[in-house]
Amino acid sequence: MVNPTAAMLVIGDEILSGRTRDANMHYLAGELAKHGIDLREVRMVSDDEAAIIGAVQVLSAAYDHVFTSGGIGPTHDDITADCIAKAFDAHLGVRDDARAILQAHYDTQGLEMNEDRLRMARIPEGAALIENPVSAAPGFTLGNVHVMAGVPLIFQSMVASVMPTLTGGQPVLSQTLRVFRGEGEIAGPLRVLAEAYADLSVGCYPFQKDGAFGANIVIRGTDGARIDAAMTELAKELEQ
Repeated sequence: MVNPTAAMLVIGDEILSGRTRDANMHYLAGELAKHGIDLREVRMVSDDEAAIIGAVQVLSAAYDHVFTSGGIGPTHDDITADCIAKAFDAHLGVRDDARAILQAHYDTQGLEMNEDRLRMARIPEGAALIENPVSAAPGFTLGNVHVMAGVPLIFQSMVASVMPTLTGGQPVLSQTLRVFRGEGEIAGPLRVLAEAYADLSVGCYPFQKDGAFGANIVIRGTDGARIDAAMTELAKELEQ
């Protein structure tokens, strides 16, 4: 069985300016791996309509799932919902069920449902709502695109809401061997191992600690027995 594929689109000027560090990709990658969905690509775009629409259309056509983060709040620069609607040629408007969710939340908080907050109830026609147990304002799924907030805690809660609705494959497993040897010294054995275990991913990630050079060698795949065999073979080879 081939695992479904996914891409992520991170949206926001604040990410590209360096003012905000994205934490959502790391979290999403881990959750998808556990669910058996392979994250193949991550893009970052500014709060630019043409850039968002173009990226969504390309990624949606290339992968089974697309996850977006950012740009669905109440301010003028939150344009993701508008762009997703345009990307799929879907009407965008305030939807009664989304409005009811927000109204109940703000009533509980003793806050007014003003025009700006109502922006978060605008949902493209044909979309399914994504539950947001943190701050109520829902995300949505349109086609194979799952549109979620950029705030990490809210993003994580929306991922938890979406994941049970997706058909996954085999969870991706991994093992790591940490060695204090330079990449040039271990490149040959790693190449041989990667060729012998073409069904697995063999990655080498160098580090420096206390003046010594080393590498974390990570073997990933969906077959635990194959990973065990590859790691055992590698450990024996590097002990020589």
